[in-house]
Parts: sequence; structure tokens; C-alpha cells
Amino acid sequence: MIIPTREIAEPATVRLIPTAYHKPPVLRPLVDSAEEEAILAQVEGLTSRRLKAQRSGLKGLDARELLYRAWGYTHINAAFAYARPEGNRFNDGSRGAWYCSFDDLTSLHEVAFHRTRELQNVGRFEDECVYVALLAGFIGDFHDIGRFGAPAGDWLHPDPAIGYPAGQKLAQTLRENGSRGLLYPSVRRAGGQCLVAFEPSAVQNVRQGPKWKLEWRGAPDWSATAL
Repeated sequence: MIIPTREIAEPATVRLIPTAYHKPPVLRPLVDSAEEEAILAQVEGLTSRRLKAQRSGLKGLDARELLYRAWGYTHINAAFAYARPEGNRFNDGSRGAWYCSFDDLTSLHEVAFHRTRELQNVGRFEDECVYVALLAGFIGDFHDIGRFGAPAGDWLHPDPAIGYPAGQKLAQTLRENGSRGLLYPSVRRAGGQCLVAFEPSAVQNVRQGPKWKLEWRGAPDWSATAL
């Protein structure tokens, strides 16, 4: 199988994360000194997959792949250390990946789809949440399944039960052959462009972007407001 590549230089791709994962250390108000904070941080580290990955690696993630001492490195490392048991479209449960898009609206559609599925599972479409954008740059050659001549497959099937197993198999093959990441058309927004990075070092110049509030008011339809 031959997947064509495309050279890109994108300075500001967009990844949205809940603000609960983007805030000052929550331990600080609980302690009176730096020494006490360090002790609590060690306790917290016992259950943190990111910290465990940085110390000794995980089953599908070598600690030497991770980044250190650059702004946003904790967000990058967390993206690869945490993975849902069933995985996502282009990663399985053993290793995460950095998913992003080329614009805010596409990222909003992507995260809103998954949030709507969660609300559907609990049977209540009443919710609001705030996301913060993490902007990141990418430069170099990336495989592209949206290019003319790319082979067809179920990788972009809208049903996760079909699309995810096919996408995970494709991603594994690409990674084994040295791929840094994959460009693909958004499944949730027509015309949107997405990128998944397979390795932490591909993610560059991470910095904070705008915040967005997503709301559901009794129906699967959602609205987004810039904050």
C-alpha cells in the first residue's frame, strides 16, 4: 500500500482541550510551603500516566520519545500518554496521538461530535463546557490520505465501529515505516482538514490560542461562543 505524502508548513494548527486540563497547579492552594507542594505532587504522580511515561515509559510509549523543558511539553506528552481503551481513529489503546485541525471551526465540530455522543449515552442533552485552543506548528512531509491517488479504505468511515479499527491498522503500518503523521479530511466537517501526529517531536511551537464555550440546550445540536 502506497500512501502519498505532502510537504506542509502550518504554523498554527488547532487542538482543543477542556480548560480543566489547562490551568495552574490545583495543589498550590492546599499547601503552605513549596516542600508540602512537592510531597503532594509526588502523591499525584503515582496515578499520573503522563508522569509515569516521562519517568519510565509505558507499554506503547518510550520515555525517550517525550519532550521536556519547552512550553506546552506537558500537553504534548499527555496527548501520547493518555489513550482511550478502544483508541481513536488513528491510535489504539496502547498509545495516544496529537490530533488537530487547520482551523477553529473544524476542531469545534470534532470535539462537539464526541461530546454529543457522551451526552447521548447518558440521555441528557444539557451541558456547557469551555475549551482552550492549543496552537502548534508542523513542517515537513506527512502522509496524506486526502490526496488524489491515495488508496481507498474505511479509515474515514463516520461510524467509529468501522472507521477506527481500519484507521488504527493503517496508522500502525505507517508508523512502522517511519511516518511522522497523517493528513486527512475531517469526518465531522465537510471541507475541514485534520492532522494526527504519531510522535511527540513532530509537534512544534505550542502556545495558547482562544477559548470557546460549547453549549447543548435539550437537543443534539450545539452552539459555540468565542470567549
